[in-house]
Amino acid sequence: MVVCRNLTAFVLSAAIVSGFTSAPAFAQRAANASPSPLPPEKPPMTETAREKSVPAKYLFGEKKLPSVGKAMAIGYYPRGCLQGAVELPINGPTWQVMRLSRNRNWGHPSLVQFLEKFAPLAAKATGWNGVLVGDMAQPRGGPTVSDHASHQIGLDVDIWFMPMPDHVLSGEEREKISAINLVSDDWKHLNPKTWTPQHIAFIKTAAQQPEVERVLVNAAIKKELCRVEDKAHDGWMAKVRPWYGHQDHIHVRLRCPADSPSCRPQAPVPGGDGCSAKELDYWFSDKVLRPQIKPSPPVRQTMLADLPAACKTVLEAPDKKTSVAADKP
Repeated sequence: MVVCRNLTAFVLSAAIVSGFTSAPAFAQRAANASPSPLPPEKPPMTETAREKSVPAKYLFGEKKLPSVGKAMAIGYYPRGCLQGAVELPINGPTWQVMRLSRNRNWGHPSLVQFLEKFAPLAAKATGWNGVLVGDMAQPRGGPTVSDHASHQIGLDVDIWFMPMPDHVLSGEEREKISAINLVSDDWKHLNPKTWTPQHIAFIKTAAQQPEVERVLVNAAIKKELCRVEDKAHDGWMAKVRPWYGHQDHIHVRLRCPADSPSCRPQAPVPGGDGCSAKELDYWFSDKVLRPQIKPSPPVRQTMLADLPAACKTVLEAPDKKTSVAADKP
């Protein structure tokens, strides 16, 4: 299953993954037990009080539609929001969107335009029917309740390594189908049963696009690219960086668009193509592959006040009326 989900062996910080605690087992109470007195009713919480006490991921997660206003990416990839988002249609000539229940097929217009351009290019380069699109951003960006630290400003997208099938997937299929893992069980090599030369063309096509800032992949995939690709790769290889997880999808990140002055760009990649032994060996060390799990203190939740000030305006803005022509699964 995608959506930039890191395996436990790769998780360095509990800040990257969020979860829900189990609800109290009220259903186990005996039917004839004396009912507990109801607590006194509390007055409705004001909007200001909610913003101060409720983590930002819940405030943004409950928004079903984007805000009004000119489309703008606000803040940094793992700390920001998205104004005036546009929706990627769930079905296109060479793409289908997965995990529709998440409502994360929103982005800055430049991300939607990238996907509309990339999908047919990838299909042509690989011979696939098309691509499967995982998480983009929520309707107003911001922190998500699960799976991502980034994907907050509408410039990140997960695209599966699994080719698009030759039929329109049903809603159930989009929820239950799992992406394919290209890495072997030792996390040091590729799985010959799932890895194909087409995956090289897929990654290369994404990294060659001028608006792309990064393409994140599992370290074993990066190592293989370095082994088989000609060194005269016109700079695209430097954009492909190893990161925890990403064994079943690529994470594509776009540069800050010119129309978003509040977007904070990511630092340029270091010099070179990222293929040196010094750069790659780290990812196959015991520190990464077999980390010692130590108890960590509770992680402080990101609150609305931790985000750029403009995100409060985005969160409180009226809904933007949208109309996306897309076939329902």
